[in-house]
Amino acid sequence: MASRLLMRRVCCVLVRDLCRHPVSVTCSSSYSSLTASAAAQPFLSRTLPRISCRSVSFNVQDHDDFTERVINSQLPVLIDFHAQWCGPCKILGPRLEKAIAKQKGRVAMAKVDIDEHTDLAIEYGVSAVPTVIAMRDGDVIDQFVGIKDEDQLDSFVQKIIGQ
Repeated sequence: MASRLLMRRVCCVLVRDLCRHPVSVTCSSSYSSLTASAAAQPFLSRTLPRISCRSVSFNVQDHDDFTERVINSQLPVLIDFHAQWCGPCKILGPRLEKAIAKQKGRVAMAKVDIDEHTDLAIEYGVSAVPTVIAMRDGDVIDQFVGIKDEDQLDSFVQKIIGQ
């Protein structure tokens, strides 16, 4: 966990420094293409030749991260409570990612491993995995437990964003 936090800090510093240079970023599904001015080229070649976009899907690091990125989010957020040992979770996860990607940034997804964040699972009454909870403005607005097919997930996500 300490290594993940350290990596996150390093990436934040690099991105913050990158923002000070004249760089345009075009996002694709998992990586960015960078077009930089001549002044920024040396900086980019020293740090990151390819920078990943801030995704609408993220792993929750700790309770403070959850508060910042889920409770205080401007977007509706789906919270995927899962576990590494859970077979249905491994099926639902990619389906959720696909349903979120279709919305093109109108909804975010937080992934919470219940073994690492038992406190969050208890706080939100998660007694079985996979459990998906939808939040808007810090309030729980809907939830489900178990696997759903792609059409059901698309309907769930559309309902959350208000379509």
